[in-house]
Amino acid sequence: MTYNPDIHHRRSIRLRDYEYSQAGIYFVTICTQNRECLWGDVAGGQMRLNDAGRMVKQCWDEIPNHFPHVTLDTVAVMPNHVHGILTIDGTSVGAKNFSPLQQPNAQHSPV
Repeated sequence: MTYNPDIHHRRSIRLRDYEYSQAGIYFVTICTQNRECLWGDVAGGQMRLNDAGRMVKQCWDEIPNHFPHVTLDTVAVMPNHVHGILTIDGTSVGAKNFSPLQQPNAQHSPV
């Protein structure tokens, strides 16, 4: 879908001029496309993850294995979104400054 300012009124909640790759504590929300309920359902006030929801939780839990400067706090996987809190420690973090292949113990196979 092409951006149309007449119907798309979404305003960024990002802080102007803030470098989001710097150390700090971050609250992250990720939504499914079209807000489809792909990760489970709520029954009796409890979230019941399906296989896809369990995979989302597992991927969250594995973030520090891929990004050693990141530690995790709480996470809540919902039917169509996930909320999590993570801490970035140190300097020079972020995807532009990190490659798993640069790590001395990285496991990779030749192409």
